[in-house]
Amino acid sequence: MLHLNYENPYLSPFEEFQRFKTHPLVRTTLEGGKRLGYGARALTEGGWQSVPQLVFPGGALIGCAAGFMNVPRIKGTHNAMLSGMLAADHVAAALKAGRARDEIAGYESAWRTSAIGHDLRKVRNAKPLWSRFGTISGIALGGLDMWTNTLGFSLFGTLRHGKPDFASLKPAAECIPISYPKPDGKISFDLPSSVFLSNTNQEEDQPVHLRLSDPNLQKSSEHDRFGGPSARYCPAGVYEWIEEAGQPRYVINAQNCVHCKTCDIKDPNQNITWVPPEGGGGPNYPNM
Repeated sequence: MLHLNYENPYLSPFEEFQRFKTHPLVRTTLEGGKRLGYGARALTEGGWQSVPQLVFPGGALIGCAAGFMNVPRIKGTHNAMLSGMLAADHVAAALKAGRARDEIAGYESAWRTSAIGHDLRKVRNAKPLWSRFGTISGIALGGLDMWTNTLGFSLFGTLRHGKPDFASLKPAAECIPISYPKPDGKISFDLPSSVFLSNTNQEEDQPVHLRLSDPNLQKSSEHDRFGGPSARYCPAGVYEWIEEAGQPRYVINAQNCVHCKTCDIKDPNQNITWVPPEGGGGPNYPNM
């Protein structure tokens, strides 16, 4: 797992993963194994402080879509089930009362005092402390805070998160390019063959579901100022800057998209919007 509030636009999450696997403590575990699949997704780390409005007329957000993942445990299945049950209870109460097509406001107000809220409140400072003090000190302070929360108090109160992930990138001129080792085909692998194993399939004649608001801004800022980070932060090779007649041209290979939504989160100008594709296309993870 790589946090998306990194600063260097030359960083590639995919390449960092490949390099991680070559560490001596990891490599020995993987040697002699076989690569079976590949996939990627963005996780919601905001937790207690970042849960959005959950209800709207005729529907509600539940599970990871609502931001109910417990970050230190990297676990959200339990809260996904609990939130589904909680929402269903309020839907049943609304139907019993003869209501329809309105908001189940009770679900909105109930989750913080439910088992979901109790679970997320205890770990609410883990990510802010990690981001503020780094891996070693941040994890140590986060562990202390989680322990004191089991006793009913926190030394830190409720910390705010830092700047949004899209605002954390520094201009390319302020950063050092990262040179990643070539894949060996045994422990580390290239991106195209990895994406192939995700079994991603999209109808190629459908409208592009990755919407670019301002192409000129993408050139002047994402490319010229930040060095084209979308070509690196995307784990599926969707975005490319290619030279055409001496000028850079932005290419969106939407058919490769594994719907991780990293682009919607990390684009420095919030210039890319992910929307659901037509026909439900995307990755097919048989073993993940």
